[in-house]
Amino acid sequence: MPSTVEIIYMILIAGELALGIWGNGFIIMVNCISYLKKRDTSLVDIILVSLASCRICLLCVITLDGFIIVLSPDTHANDEMMYILDVFWTLSNHSNVWCTSCLSIYYLLKISNISHPLFLWLKQNINMVILGILLGSFLVSLLISVSMDCCLYNDFQYHLKDNNEENRTLELKVSKIPNSLQSVFLNLGAVVPFILSLMSFLLLLFSLIRHTKQMKHHAIGSRDPSAEVHMRAIKAVVIFLVHFILYYTLFLMLTSSFLIPQSKLVVIFGGIITVIFPSSHSFILIMGNRKLRGAFLKVLRFVKGLTAL
Repeated sequence: MPSTVEIIYMILIAGELALGIWGNGFIIMVNCISYLKKRDTSLVDIILVSLASCRICLLCVITLDGFIIVLSPDTHANDEMMYILDVFWTLSNHSNVWCTSCLSIYYLLKISNISHPLFLWLKQNINMVILGILLGSFLVSLLISVSMDCCLYNDFQYHLKDNNEENRTLELKVSKIPNSLQSVFLNLGAVVPFILSLMSFLLLLFSLIRHTKQMKHHAIGSRDPSAEVHMRAIKAVVIFLVHFILYYTLFLMLTSSFLIPQSKLVVIFGGIITVIFPSSHSFILIMGNRKLRGAFLKVLRFVKGLTAL
């Protein structure tokens, strides 16, 4: 029978799942309806739909893992059964981070004014560059996920081979250390898109500073649309970087539970905080996109009208 803390944990994580699916599903629905109406779509819409899809998968995997920890700890301790869940977690997690990084790169190429030849070439071929990164990152994420599953599963089978029940328990305890380290190293591949997002932030900031200096003598005291666009893009990238650091700090903390003894309460708390990023960031994206914000406000007005009846 779950304890009071575990029941509260399941309620919170289920609520975060529902909120995350609603927000990310709204992004997918609005963009799909827009495509069906216009029979055309923009690059940013493709990125947002890809990102929202990855986050729905990630939320489902994290929530399922959380429920298994509470309701069936023996199943969660069975490494062989959890490997499939690990594959989907790694795939959706890497794809999520790469899609967000693509959004940061899109802001950089679309907004900033940098005269370097390489940057100008990237800017002219933005569709090919972003779509190439999206496809390439998905293939790399799939490769990493399958590699992790094969390595960990083979290691698990090796330790179980020709062992009696008493020795099997000992071997499993020992094998968790290299397995968890291997999982950490494989998931550190997400540092690459993080660095790309950080570079996008720095270049956007550089572009804004240079633009401000250029406009100082021409637009003193007047509204500068370009500077405002720069600031919105910088805020969006900064929010992602802060969320990313918090998210992966908690991930490493939870993964280290195999190496460092931790209470179940710490793991539960970490699980609740981990789900916040893919759930809440979707609403930040909605309010930062004109089309999504307009559709969202229409829905709110409609709901408000129904409640007023």
